Amino acid sequence: MNPSRRRFLLGLAGASAAAAGLTACNGSAGSASGPATAASPGAGAEPGAFPVTIAHKYGQTVVPQAPTRVVTVGLKEQDDLLALGIVPVGATRWLSTEDESVVGPWAEAALGDQPRPTALDATDGVPFEAVAALAPDLVIALYSGLTREQYDKLSAIAPVVAQPEQYVDYGIPWDVQAESVGRAVGRPAAMAGLVAASRQALTDAAAAHPEFRGRTSMVVTPYEGLYAYGAEDPRVRLLTDLGFTLPEGFEEVLPEGSSFGGSISAERAEILDVDALVCFAEEGDQQRQVETALFRRLDVATQGRTVWMRKADLASPPYSFVTVLSLPYLLAAIVPRLVAAVDGDVATSTAQAA
Repeated sequence: MNPSRRRFLLGLAGASAAAAGLTACNGSAGSASGPATAASPGAGAEPGAFPVTIAHKYGQTVVPQAPTRVVTVGLKEQDDLLALGIVPVGATRWLSTEDESVVGPWAEAALGDQPRPTALDATDGVPFEAVAALAPDLVIALYSGLTREQYDKLSAIAPVVAQPEQYVDYGIPWDVQAESVGRAVGRPAAMAGLVAASRQALTDAAAAHPEFRGRTSMVVTPYEGLYAYGAEDPRVRLLTDLGFTLPEGFEEVLPEGSSFGGSISAERAEILDVDALVCFAEEGDQQRQVETALFRRLDVATQGRTVWMRKADLASPPYSFVTVLSLPYLLAAIVPRLVAAVDGDVATSTAQAA
């Protein structure tokens, strides 16, 4: 994995500052914890589920029988397991870097009173010794940038389900990820039901807001200038699923061949003049990196079409996760803000809509 990419992914926005608020809102959001109840915790594998062969970037992995000790080296697959009532013995800490939690507040209801997974620190790469110490019988690394060397080393510990070849690293769609996890743990039918429910919530949100259809949007963050997420990033996919499109010429401003994303030069800043700009940036220095003199002259700034995402923002952590478990909560949190961005009313605040 590219060290720069790793630091970028691990250093986006900590979730711990929002934990208390998200937990408090979990009950009012209602559907946020709904999918977790569709599968009975502790239920066995479905008939005929094993052995199962899963293709990925480095070949194929055979899972011979129902795993009992699963470790997630990918950054968010613990949500998929929890949605099925399965608690991994270890999970990689990503957004919540200030404490030992690897369970997002939106997933707390799914965890219940079960023991929390061991938090794995991947700041310096895959923690092979920590993974081995957990004695896993399955390692899942779907939302990852696992290299061939890392895959081979992990495979000496347990069967590894790596990222799929047909998507860019860290670009697997949330539903494909969930379905792959469901197959790997022997519960494909149960997961299909959960995916269908979350997919319907997404479809319903898009249908309820035809004003999103055809509007332009982007997702950016201050990183080596201003970094724009590409078409294969899950955050951008969420917006396109809601009806938004990337602005014309977007691909031309990114590094050649990049679909995950890349930095935008100051000369191409006009590409940011979209109908809804989602920006992960803290107040102060990070926001100033975005709000250059040029940016402040754009309509997206003067007409209040920027949706700012902060560490303490209740929508920020689940928006970066985008999983079968986080989607219902996320839609409730972000859709009103997107409505405020595109309604044409300068007085409408996207922050107040949150």
